[in-house]
Amino acid sequence: MRLATWNVNSIRIRLDRLLRFLERSKPDVVCLQELKSEEGSFPFAPLKSAGYEALVLGQKTYNGVAILARTLPEEVGRGFEDGSDDPQARFLAARIGGTTVASVYVPNGSEVGSEKWAYKLDWMAGLRGWLDRRAGPDAPLALCGDFNVAPDERDVCDPKAWASTVLFHPEARRALARVTEFGLEDVFRRHHTEAGLYTWWDYRMLGFPKNQGLRIDHVLATAPLALRSVSATIDRDERKGEQPSDHAPVLVDFSD
Repeated sequence: MRLATWNVNSIRIRLDRLLRFLERSKPDVVCLQELKSEEGSFPFAPLKSAGYEALVLGQKTYNGVAILARTLPEEVGRGFEDGSDDPQARFLAARIGGTTVASVYVPNGSEVGSEKWAYKLDWMAGLRGWLDRRAGPDAPLALCGDFNVAPDERDVCDPKAWASTVLFHPEARRALARVTEFGLEDVFRRHHTEAGLYTWWDYRMLGFPKNQGLRIDHVLATAPLALRSVSATIDRDERKGEQPSDHAPVLVDFSD
């Protein structure tokens, strides 16, 4: 199984790029974030023609997550289903071929100390709550998406400069650690231990050409799935060319 995750930063703007990515990389399952589209305007037909069934939790203009799969997903869950009635479309889970896969779009948090920062930390606590209620560390599961947190200094171009920001603040990193303490492994790090490998670069100040980025897009898997991973890559080519997303896809291959 080849699993991919990608914050496309608008499915409407990036549809042609997505279709070319699917044709070139041939993933079996794709988790998408930041669709900026409601379900009614989601491009189901061209994705169906490309060979993918699509599950969507959309929201006009903002947020939105999707799961694309070559086989019809089952046991679909939208949101944390914890009674919180969160209006933001950020979490979608489904069972695909015996594996639970979730597309995750953690809030950015805006500025440390703001209401959006508090929402980010609460949301991540809600994610851990979903794991505790709905999952088990001994069953195959993958949380895939834009977590808006870089786990450690290897994942940040300038750790000192970023330490006071919402993407690398110690409190955000602790919140992510509480999620992974459920029994999740950062699968990319199983295969790459070096620094300087990033998934997001600011559009401004030549962030990508200078490789001034952060690794904030992750595939977090329970042991039964992580142990089957054979490779993990960041597709930097998708950050190049005309109208790219500011994120690059992450792909992980798993053995049968």
